Amino acid sequence: MTSVKEFRVVAPATPERLGRGAFRFTDDYSVFDWGKMPDEIPGKGAALCAMGAANFELLEEAGVPTHYRGVVVEGSVEEEGLPVPLSAAAEPPREMAIDLTQVPDLPHEGRTYDYDAFHAAAGENYLVPLEIVFRNTVPVGSSLRSRGAPADYGLDHDDWPDAPVDLPDPVVEFSTKYEEEDRYLAREEADRIAGKADVEDLESVAREVNRLVTERAAAAGLTHEDGKIECLYVDGEVRVADVVGTFDENRFSYDGQQVSKEVVRQYHKRTQPEWVAAVTDAKARAAREDVADWRALCDRDPEPLPERVVRATSDLYRAGANAYLERALFDAPPLDAAVDAVRDL
Repeated sequence: MTSVKEFRVVAPATPERLGRGAFRFTDDYSVFDWGKMPDEIPGKGAALCAMGAANFELLEEAGVPTHYRGVVVEGSVEEEGLPVPLSAAAEPPREMAIDLTQVPDLPHEGRTYDYDAFHAAAGENYLVPLEIVFRNTVPVGSSLRSRGAPADYGLDHDDWPDAPVDLPDPVVEFSTKYEEEDRYLAREEADRIAGKADVEDLESVAREVNRLVTERAAAAGLTHEDGKIECLYVDGEVRVADVVGTFDENRFSYDGQQVSKEVVRQYHKRTQPEWVAAVTDAKARAAREDVADWRALCDRDPEPLPERVVRATSDLYRAGANAYLERALFDAPPLDAAVDAVRDL
């Protein structure tokens, strides 16, 4: 199980062929890499499932191969027969049928990871152990600001301004996927970690995903700021995996207000700074001591959200999904009203 979705195997992948399985989206959420937080956000899982399905279908129409097979309205894939397209779901789906690839163990000693062993077990059918990140804007607090000057990204600024900045061209970066703490990679290291999958192909797919999601968001009145994809490699081909273009994987805004997981992330920074600082300190200590699991070094746990914050965030996920889908699939207020409610948190 991941921190926000359950994983079910119907037929496991083998070195010779892909398997079949499903994601079941929960209402859990995670911020600062913590894993499952104390609260659930009602409707969040279904909103992510529906948005992810819509984007996979958009990619398939554009000729971008993916692991998506459809949504499951209720029950399991085997009980209900073949999955269906999102348009056939009268109610918000919570389960997505997918093709499965191999995910070998990644051995490590402390924070030193053995990618050669990973690929020896993976062969030519595996989930690429990278996240491919694309950015259209650089918000305040973005880690990109600490890794380069504005001029490095085509901006006519000597210093980073105290406001979000639109990039003249999208920036694509690579980060680790299976290490206990994600880290950004130079292109040469990313190419090595990717194995047989070519980083040029990974970047090309990421740019196409970014373009399609950005266009879809704009049609809904949303600004697509940044996001990421994961990919599988099989039969010499890169295919988009995991989930694409949701309010958890990507950052969207509406009239200057975040419409994404960033809302609760920033709320925690404002209201639980001691916990956020403890997380930061634990990560730094783990790096110094060559410890993989930084959570074991954290001396604080997060507090639950107030009910009004849970309710407003739930409305935002469901209203945002309706706008993105251009369909009233969810019982939710208009997006304008939902956005106004979270501005006051």
